[in-house]
Amino acid sequence: MTILSKSIQGMHLGELAAKVGLPKGTTHRLVSSLAYFGYIQQDLSDRKYKLGFKLVNLGELVLDQIDLRSVAHAHLLQLSQKAAEIAHLVVLDNDEALYIDKIQTAREGLHMSSRMGYRAPLHCTAVGKVLLAHQVPAEIERIIQARGLPRHTAHTITDVARFISHLERVKKSGYALDDEEHSIGIRCVAAPIYNKNGEVVAAVSVSAPAVRASLDLARHTLKPLVTSTAQTISSDLGYDPDRR
Repeated sequence: MTILSKSIQGMHLGELAAKVGLPKGTTHRLVSSLAYFGYIQQDLSDRKYKLGFKLVNLGELVLDQIDLRSVAHAHLLQLSQKAAEIAHLVVLDNDEALYIDKIQTAREGLHMSSRMGYRAPLHCTAVGKVLLAHQVPAEIERIIQARGLPRHTAHTITDVARFISHLERVKKSGYALDDEEHSIGIRCVAAPIYNKNGEVVAAVSVSAPAVRASLDLARHTLKPLVTSTAQTISSDLGYDPDRR
């Protein structure tokens, strides 16, 4: 695809095979696979291969995430400082929660494997439940069917009807709580981030050891900090709740 990116007019199969140094048959199998997934396309008029629009879409997604992270980072830092706990910025990607930023606190007592690029299930994480709750019902059903609701701890919600009801409460209340559902000993609170079109594009969260973050503290102290941060980031992204 790097070679094709340098050829505005596109390339015939033979030219491409010569450039990559592979047999014509092997090159044809490779380009056929890439064309199937939309990464390259063949012009039927001249039979030349060019980059496909799927790459444009991927590029836009990457740029959106970079922009989101740059807008949110300072607010994430403030959230972590106010809560004195770990803060995360997460997006939905391939039916998983993808972590794109993390502020680590110097406070003792919590060691998490999360990092930039880390992936976690949606159904048992606060950020995942926020992202999933704001999908259309058909998409929620598809993801549940595809991923299931595997048990991670004794607190994980594994019943589909109960989980869907739980997501409805998450969407209505404007926040989600992970009550040791993903990892024993860790509680998380998350809230949705909206873009200028009123779409939920990410979730922001605070994670804390359950021994110092009781359910009462999570709901009455951490929740206001997290939801306020999410609202500020949303506003910086151009979101107007009144217009929505």
